[in-house]
Amino acid sequence: MTIGWTRRKLLKLTSLATMGAAMARAAEAEGIEIQTVLTTPSEVLPTALARPVHVGEVALRARDIGLLKRYYMAMLKLSVITETADRVTLGAGGTPLLTLLSRPDAKPEEPGQAGLYHTAFLMPTRADLAKWLVHIAIAKVPLTGFADHSVSEAVYLSDPEGNGVEVYCDRPEASWLWAGGQVSMGTKELDIEDILAKTETPTDRSLYTAVPDALCIGHIHLRVGTLDKARDFYAAGLGLDVVRGDDARGATFLSSGRYHHHVGANIWESRDAGQRQEGMTGLDWFSLKTKEDALIASRRADLETRGYSISPIESGFEAKDPWGTRVRLVKT
Repeated sequence: MTIGWTRRKLLKLTSLATMGAAMARAAEAEGIEIQTVLTTPSEVLPTALARPVHVGEVALRARDIGLLKRYYMAMLKLSVITETADRVTLGAGGTPLLTLLSRPDAKPEEPGQAGLYHTAFLMPTRADLAKWLVHIAIAKVPLTGFADHSVSEAVYLSDPEGNGVEVYCDRPEASWLWAGGQVSMGTKELDIEDILAKTETPTDRSLYTAVPDALCIGHIHLRVGTLDKARDFYAAGLGLDVVRGDDARGATFLSSGRYHHHVGANIWESRDAGQRQEGMTGLDWFSLKTKEDALIASRRADLETRGYSISPIESGFEAKDPWGTRVRLVKT
């Protein structure tokens, strides 16, 4: 079996005829313009976790908890951390990443709602991404797009209940381009052949037999009603830095410690959205983690000063963003 077969297989799984169409879908997924940015592949990759604040866990409301459990265990090979009749927590290396909450009576999330755009799972290395690419090709897992975003190489999917998913690996941090506190992110063709060849990954069998222990959630991308309100909560309140403000394209990106982004927010499908409806599927809550007690205290004070409601939880607090999305800041 050849590398070219894998490329054609991946294109077929996207239901798109060309790599260009797949790139366009990926550009839509991140809200960044198609451009060519020279980067140097490397197996020495940075991690989103090595920052003062990073994404911890994501919780989804599931109409069919068994269906979503099977999907994420098969697609990413996440393992069960804890499980009850109405709650399953999946993770990697014993670390919880994704909690599924059983809501059999929930209505499918309606168009135009604020909420989750996608959860982005970060592969520890480029070799891990290569093995996973062969795995999903052989398993015939449907894709929605893939692209090289200069700072990262990404693949996009949608789970059985319509929750967006990204699986990606970071490019070397030394290759990220910054200007005036803004990071350059583009969209160009994902070089699948290079990923497979440089990592010496065979394409005739799957070597992705278990989830990498160091897999984490690198970032989360949200649907919001307005970008200004998103920045008021996530930047002025939670203290994340705006590292790319693409207002003209309806998106903004925020991070801690000069990561390319821990939180993305867009208004493409949710402009002027109101409060989220609890009885619908989709995102229930997500967490940001830090080692710093002082940071938790100061962010709580900043949010309260700006009029946001705060609820204490174990090791931190929970706040609702302007659309009712629950965000937890907790000590790791």
